[in-house]
Amino acid sequence: MLFKRLGIDLGTANSLVYLAGEGVVLNEPTVVAISIDDNRVVAVGNEAREMLGRTPGNIVASRPLKEGVIADYVVTEAMLRYFLDKVCGRTRFFKPEVMICIPAGCTQVERRAVMDATLSAGARTVYLIEEPLAAAIGAKIPIAQPSGNMIVDTGGGSSEAAVISLGGVVVHHSVRVAGNRLDEAIGAYIKKKFNLIIGERMSEEAKIQIGDALPKASVGKNIRKMEVRGRDSLSGLPRLIEISSEEISAALENPLQSIISGIKEVLENTPPELASDIIDKGIVLSGGTALLTNMDKLIMQSTGVAVHIAEDPLLCVVRGTGVALENIDLYKRSIARR
Repeated sequence: MLFKRLGIDLGTANSLVYLAGEGVVLNEPTVVAISIDDNRVVAVGNEAREMLGRTPGNIVASRPLKEGVIADYVVTEAMLRYFLDKVCGRTRFFKPEVMICIPAGCTQVERRAVMDATLSAGARTVYLIEEPLAAAIGAKIPIAQPSGNMIVDTGGGSSEAAVISLGGVVVHHSVRVAGNRLDEAIGAYIKKKFNLIIGERMSEEAKIQIGDALPKASVGKNIRKMEVRGRDSLSGLPRLIEISSEEISAALENPLQSIISGIKEVLENTPPELASDIIDKGIVLSGGTALLTNMDKLIMQSTGVAVHIAEDPLLCVVRGTGVALENIDLYKRSIARR
């Protein structure tokens, strides 16, 4: 083909790009640093993430997506242009075809914003695919069959639960609570209990290293601990404390219950025939938050349904987007085009 075909998982925390025929070619944080003086993009991705919370007054490093949808249109367009330039080269004679995944619960205005930003960034044609569908394809679930499959995709900005049958989404529910909200909950808990203000990256590090979805999982076992550094909210001086996995579990309890409520709502609205299929097959977990320790056990305890974590949960959505792009005729019923 003369033009390239790209599948993009435009996530709140990370953005991944799939190049048709090659696989995943780019995986970078969804962060953009902009110079206030001339409104110029200074850095994107890994380089910009290093600047979060560390920039001088004339540079702002921010996440242009909030809760799975575009919060800053201009910055998102600049970031998409950076991704297209990096994968396709700055000088390209033919514009690429791009497929982008979007949350299943997003509005028509949010869908239009994604399409317009991608076209402005340099795409010739834009396709949209719903995130749960892309995650199911990437998790190698046989979605075309007339039987129910349930996927729960928990990323950085939103958690999507959906029941899929015959290549389409039957029931879905989107909760705008996911990895970023868990980080915020850890930061708020530490501030309230220890009077210590910590940064976004420190919260995420604590979640990854000692985070546990089940509060009682560590009782009687080795409780993991780690040192957390930040600024004392009373004295204003730098301070270091030690925090345990039990405390992180307590901090995560409320946001995790919001995710569980979303999953239960989908199960409650699922037709009986498909519900019996889900009991047989179980729920498939994808997305970065699926990697939180005991996340699968928490969902299993709360719903009574077996839970399986997909292979490479972080890459499920982008792989599914790429597969749908390569086999567009098979999935054309589930894809919006412009």
